[in-house]
Amino acid sequence: MESEQLYHRGYCRNSYNSIASASSDEELLDGAGIIMDFHTTEDDNLLDGDAASPGSNYAMSNGGGAASSTTHLLDFLEEPIPGVGTYDDFHTIDWVREKCKDRERHRKINSKKKESAWEFTKSLYDAWSGWLVVTLTGLASGALAGLIDIAADWMNDLKEGVCLSAMWFNHEQCCWTSNETTFAERDKCPQWKSWAELILGQAEGPGSYIMNYFMYIYWALSFALLAVCLVKVFAPYACGSGIPEIKTILSGFIIRGYLGKWTLMIKTITLVLAVASGLSLGKEGPLVHVACCCGNIFSYLFPKYSKNEAKKREVLSAASAAGVSVAFGAPIGGVLFSLEEVSYYFPLKTLWRSFFAALVAAFVLRSINPFGNSRLVLFYVEYHTPWYLFELIPFILLGVFGGLWGAFFIRANIAWCRRRKSTRFGKYPVLEVILVAAITAVVAFPNPYTRQNTSELIKELFTDCGPLESSQLCQYRSQMNGSTAYTDDPNQPAEPGVYSAMWQLCLALIFKIIMTIFTFGLKVPSGLFIPSMAIGAIAGRIVGIAMEQLAYYHHDWFLFKEWCEVGADCITPGLYAMVGAAACLGGVTRMTVSLVVIVFELTGGLEYIVPLMAAVMTSKWVGDAFGREGIYEAHIRLNGYPFLDAKEEFTHTTLARDVMRPRSSDPPLAVLTQDDLTVEELQGVINETSYNGFPVIVSKESQRLVGFALRRDITIAIENARRKQEGIMLNSRVYFTQHAPTLPADSPRPLKLRSILDMSPFTVTDHTPMEIVVDIFRKLGLRQCLVTHNGRLLGIITKKDILRHMAQMANQDPESIMFN
Repeated sequence: MESEQLYHRGYCRNSYNSIASASSDEELLDGAGIIMDFHTTEDDNLLDGDAASPGSNYAMSNGGGAASSTTHLLDFLEEPIPGVGTYDDFHTIDWVREKCKDRERHRKINSKKKESAWEFTKSLYDAWSGWLVVTLTGLASGALAGLIDIAADWMNDLKEGVCLSAMWFNHEQCCWTSNETTFAERDKCPQWKSWAELILGQAEGPGSYIMNYFMYIYWALSFALLAVCLVKVFAPYACGSGIPEIKTILSGFIIRGYLGKWTLMIKTITLVLAVASGLSLGKEGPLVHVACCCGNIFSYLFPKYSKNEAKKREVLSAASAAGVSVAFGAPIGGVLFSLEEVSYYFPLKTLWRSFFAALVAAFVLRSINPFGNSRLVLFYVEYHTPWYLFELIPFILLGVFGGLWGAFFIRANIAWCRRRKSTRFGKYPVLEVILVAAITAVVAFPNPYTRQNTSELIKELFTDCGPLESSQLCQYRSQMNGSTAYTDDPNQPAEPGVYSAMWQLCLALIFKIIMTIFTFGLKVPSGLFIPSMAIGAIAGRIVGIAMEQLAYYHHDWFLFKEWCEVGADCITPGLYAMVGAAACLGGVTRMTVSLVVIVFELTGGLEYIVPLMAAVMTSKWVGDAFGREGIYEAHIRLNGYPFLDAKEEFTHTTLARDVMRPRSSDPPLAVLTQDDLTVEELQGVINETSYNGFPVIVSKESQRLVGFALRRDITIAIENARRKQEGIMLNSRVYFTQHAPTLPADSPRPLKLRSILDMSPFTVTDHTPMEIVVDIFRKLGLRQCLVTHNGRLLGIITKKDILRHMAQMANQDPESIMFN
């Protein structure tokens, strides 16, 4: 890794041993790898003057007495002080410094492990802590996913009725033990009562339909209202999918509370309510957020991760893999999703731990068996018929549809979310949720394909028809298979129920497309995977039925003649639904490898990888033709998070001097000198500016760079010195050098801040192409980079400067995209 190479070349930051062993400032600067011109005699004197007398005496006068003590300057920062090296909310971590801190900790443990049995035990605990934390994360993720699945199924059925024998049973579980069910009406049993039967005492008729309609809307609005109120009052961060924010956090951004215990608790509860309300959303994306909350909470049990933000993000990468594993029952797909879609830094060690976390989470969910089918997902299917070469044409057409849908959805949803942010409508999130939930419930109830749970809809669309299926979609299939339920003649045409189902599916497709645009982004937990898959599955099933009927009526066409015999079963509509679901999800998220593996794990069939790959790649190409951003990157940009997407290419020919600050019209760069400031002057610079850090130079005249000091570290160091040291006053001199010169006897005690100084800030020359600068920021996760000319400081480039510049190059308003 780049940071390891930089470390061995002397770039490690805040290394107390290297600072202490250096004999002069010039040696420290050279050791840090900073290339400067040291031919000026004046600057050499400035740098080496304090090192000429390493044993300089510091005389102090106490209470007006003449007695003086010959003591060395007290450096209270020889030991790291609490708070130094930490980060404020909505700031970016320093990846290189965090990795160096971890190596220092690792060396310290290795050097002590042979001293005693206790130290050896501590080293073993440290080595195994990574596996322990991902194990706990996997256990918690699997348990919470099982709880969410069971509760969501029960509450979804609560909208239609209740089980009198056991209220905690959903509709399917209620009829399991009944001896009065028939095959044709397997979902009807005396134990399950609809609301019309309970309230009116009748199961059929207009009055019964209206009562069930009313109760459906009542429960949908109740669940949606409770969900949005819980989110608004207790955990505002629990809304949305969570994946855009997790991508940003994994890139190094700090959002305190986003992965906290309150967010976890409220997200778990409100996710059940939101799914049960019938809104066009899914629970798969929020499950990644839930798993990352578990990983974040458990990481605080282990100092190795709680005290190092970079190491903590390795746990979060593994947690996101566990989240997808329990969402789709796809452990390998979860690991690839973490690698391809959300992770910013993914070393090999994290790959192994992500795999293990996904394994543990899937094992726990399988043990709970929330769907009662011994599977990890509700819509697990297996196909027993092969696909034929001519079917690649409709598969690719489904990929084109998925790409067009993805591009349309991203533009429409972002436009609506931007309007929500910029108008008064966004100030009433509760009203918006109630309004969308009411429209969804009113329109969804009359259509059986929109009334049922979206996961159950996908299951029905994926399922290969056979004699055991009683769905309207399978009436023609039962005839063609010679099912005794209809007729023994396989040449009969499809029943009218199939055409009725096709019309209902077309209406459901339009409904899902419109409502998903307005639902994603509401102030409730809302995932996008399931709605996108449902839209693709509906389109795919329609195409599959059309292809099957075409093959049935025109089996003598050259396309079907070679593969389809009269009455043969050569087209599988469920496979088309699966390919369409993958294409639409790929068009929205622009995932490729991980998506194919996830869908492959759903079906358990190797032979369908080629159709999936063809459809997913086609959807990505078509979507990229309208814009390279997926929905998560678009929401990151909409919210103004400081995220540099590694997939986005920088093709402009600008230089570092074109981007750095200060510009010609800006005030001079705020800098600190290494030995000319007092505490009062230093505090004045901090109070008068809002910058997060300051370059430290030799003198105002030379502008020779010494290092970089963070605002937060300076403030904490000054407060800590005043608490622990006597004699620190406003006129105390502040030193960033290794040694302090001799001071007059009546001078107050000086304050030495050498140890909080970053002695190896990354620097580029003013002629460095911005293409290289952007690449450095992406690969090393930098917060800022200093710009020099012939070794003298010119300016600074931060991550936000780069984002502003990229927006400006794309003809966007630079300030409109920044995080507020």
